[in-house]
Order: sequence, then C-alpha cells, then structure tokens
Amino acid sequence: MDLKPIEELRARFGEKLAELDTTNLQAVADFRTRFLGKKGEIVALLKQMGSLLPEERPQFGQRVNDLKSMAEAAIEAALAKARETRMNRELEAGWIDVTEPGRAVRAGSLHPLNETREQVIDFFRGLGFEVAGGREIETDWYNFEALNIPPDHPARDMQDTFYVADGVVLRTQTSGVQIHVMENQKPPIRMIAPGHVYRCDADATHAPMFQQVEGLVVDEGISFADLKGILFLWARELFGEGTRIRFRPSFFPFTEPSAEMDVSCFDCGGKGCRTCKGTGWIEIGGCGSVDPAVFERVGVDPERYTGFAFGFGIDRIAMVKRKISEIGLLTANDNRFARQF
Repeated sequence: MDLKPIEELRARFGEKLAELDTTNLQAVADFRTRFLGKKGEIVALLKQMGSLLPEERPQFGQRVNDLKSMAEAAIEAALAKARETRMNRELEAGWIDVTEPGRAVRAGSLHPLNETREQVIDFFRGLGFEVAGGREIETDWYNFEALNIPPDHPARDMQDTFYVADGVVLRTQTSGVQIHVMENQKPPIRMIAPGHVYRCDADATHAPMFQQVEGLVVDEGISFADLKGILFLWARELFGEGTRIRFRPSFFPFTEPSAEMDVSCFDCGGKGCRTCKGTGWIEIGGCGSVDPAVFERVGVDPERYTGFAFGFGIDRIAMVKRKISEIGLLTANDNRFARQF
C-alpha cells in the first residue's frame, strides 16, 4: 500500500496554507474549496480507496481522515481570522464619533387635509353618526337622477362632470352615498360620507379633485331646526366657541328648503378683514331638508319620515382655517408647505 500521495498532499497543503492571505475572506474560501470541496484534492484521495485491497483500506482511510481533520481545523482558523479582519475594516471605515452632537429628527404631523377630515369625522361620530364609504366611479342614476337631477335639469350645468362611459361618471359629490344607504337601510339613519369628488374645474380655489363630506339624517319628526342645531355645534367645535352661523336661501335639487351656511369670521369676529373679504362671514357649504322626491326614489315613505342633508368641502375648510390661498398647495406633495403646519 502506497501512503506517499497522502504525505505529499499533507506537505502541499502546509505550503499553500503558509502562503495564504488570511486577511482575504474570498481567498480563504477558495482555498477551502480546493482541498475540501466535493472535487477537492483530499476528497479525490478518498475515492482511491476503491482500488485498494480490503485489508489496506482501513489504514489508508484513517490516514486520509486525519489529514482531512487537520485541514478542516486549519481552514476554520483561517476563516475566523479573515472574518475578524473584514469586520475590523468595516468598523474602521464606518467609525462614528459618539461625542458629536446628534442630528435632530424632524417630528412628523398630520397634513392639514387629514387633520381637518379627522376633526369632522370625530365630531359627528361623537353624535352617533355612522361613517359610510362610497364608489368614486358612479352611475348617472346615483350621482344625478336619484338625487332629483334629471338629464335636462339646469343643476347639471353647475357641475362639470368627468364621464367615464355612457351613464358612468366620476362622482361630482358624495351625496350619492346617501342613496345607497337609504336603499339598503331603513330609517332611522344618521350618517356622514367623507370622500373624494371630481369636477372639470381648476383655479386658485377649485381643483378637479377635492374632498367633500356629506351628512344625512332621516327619522320621524326631523326638522330644519335639528339641522341648524347640529351645524351650530359643529361650527363652534371646528372654528371656536364664539362662532356664529347664518343660513342664506339657496337651491339644491335634492333638498327643499335649501340653504348656504356661513360662519362668522374667526379672524376678526365678524368685523371684516382680509380673511372674510370684509364681509364678516365665511361661506362653508350647503344644506337643507331632504326633498320628498328623493325619498320616493329610494322607497322611503315621505309621509312618515323627514330628514336633512348637508355637504361641505374639506379642502375649503382647511384653506379657510389655515389661510391657504391656493387649493393646489394642499395636494402638491411639497414638504416645505406641509412643514408650516
């Protein structure tokens, strides 16, 4: 039995190990593959056992295994040294002076639109209103006709509409949500529907997409006085304790009577200033008693039930409260603007 190949390999391993750059992790890994890999030199010796006599194999195998154990221990030591060297280099390259003052982390805050939206939702939830969602792509029936706005109604001219397909639109108001709710829920109903709406309109105070909140109450014995009381409480909550409200006669197809709601200017207390353009009042939104024709379209008995509805632009409220001159700033995604609030 010739044991010379084992001793030669042992000597060659020692020579290459002495030459190995143990600070280079990749070099050590390649060295390991050369001697201990599946096609490595030590494994190749083990494959020679098949050509030996049965009585020679134990001694030959034992000598190869001794070489393999020695090589594994030596290579593991070299790998540990290489890993330590790499770690020390990384630590040195990324060294931080912990005595230097830290950089301040800028605190985040709610966006003015989100803050206003949450204030509105929290107030009405506190009065027992449910928050309802709705579709932003709506049929003509829910966006117009069920709200008492037939195809030839002049009110359609007040809302420049994005048409997705024949009879399908991007909703121009969240009022359509009240139709869905009344179709699927019997009175009493007390709900609000915040969400995005879309109109072909764009200038300093109008945008093609903005947020609106619709409110609806339906029950027996509901009157315009109930509407005034709730909106008075809401205005004081949102704009301050001294806030006064007034209603100006208006027209909306789905409410009768209808009104525009104003709040006293919170900057000047009603005396007149730049915020209110010298009038002492700020327009907020529309409201009114639900038209019986709307009830008839959704199967609610108008002889038994009455109700009121209101709708306000969340963007407009945020602009008024924060003295923002252009509606586009609210959705421009400019952190310089958002940091002011």
